[in-house]
Amino acid sequence: MPANAFIVGTRKSQLAVTQTNQVINVLKRLFPNLVFEIKTISTAGDRVPDRTALPTHQGIFVKELEEALLRKEIDLAVHSLKDMPCDITDGLELGAVCTRANPQDALLSRGHIKFKNLKAGARIGTSSIRRRAQVMLARPDLAVADLRGNVDTRIRKLNDEEVDAIIIAAAGIKRLGLENLITELMPFDIMLPAPCQGALAIEIRKGDQRLKDIVYKLDDFATRSSIVAERAFLRGLGGGCSLPVGALGQVTAEDLTLNVQVVSPDGTKTVRRSVGGSIVNADKIGRDLARELLETEGEWLQRALRIKI
Repeated sequence: MPANAFIVGTRKSQLAVTQTNQVINVLKRLFPNLVFEIKTISTAGDRVPDRTALPTHQGIFVKELEEALLRKEIDLAVHSLKDMPCDITDGLELGAVCTRANPQDALLSRGHIKFKNLKAGARIGTSSIRRRAQVMLARPDLAVADLRGNVDTRIRKLNDEEVDAIIIAAAGIKRLGLENLITELMPFDIMLPAPCQGALAIEIRKGDQRLKDIVYKLDDFATRSSIVAERAFLRGLGGGCSLPVGALGQVTAEDLTLNVQVVSPDGTKTVRRSVGGSIVNADKIGRDLARELLETEGEWLQRALRIKI
């Protein structure tokens, strides 16, 4: 490859390729003399769409991309940050955390019926343990159906009347240009998003200073600070993206507020907390809040997280 050319790794899904192209387009505007070529890589999460969503499956959407990075088959990888394990793989680093898109979840329903107006017994499709638990907490009269596959597959199942509604990340829908399908954005008091939802990360090899200087132009300090707190909280609970945990960091000037929620998988119990502090203490804010919950919330939280306290 020429010295001014870089290979960008991404998953093969339409959403992954679309958001990777969006990142590349920004880089091209900033560095018109550089060339970026996409290489799609199949991950374990893509090959096994009916996987059981358990915490032990952390990294199933990023592992093969990281291995390609370490083998120098690609120069950088674009990830949905919520898919990444809490700890970065040795030899790699986050070169940039891009400005976060809307982190909310979106409801898509037949007839554009809003969440509060869905009839009792209506079927809501989701593959997320978190979303399932939050739906059951807010509307125990609804039926939650397991719904897997890419965005197109989920929308098709909605149109084919296999479910009455689906819940999916608003950021992905908007990146695909399908925002006209959204019935409503779920308010945070009903559905706090997954840690890092809506954020994209550019992962590079540690020590690649030239590439770091390039991609760091896309780094957004407020987003990075927020996701540091969210990932620290999730790490403190001992889990990954499969846990029934919501977390959202919000930055104002030099301050950061971290809002979190844990829901029991059956939707019968929940705990919410909101703490604030200096943006420079983002990691500590997340760690301390996780420790507090583990110390104060008892056995139900242990069962919800499937970990030992």
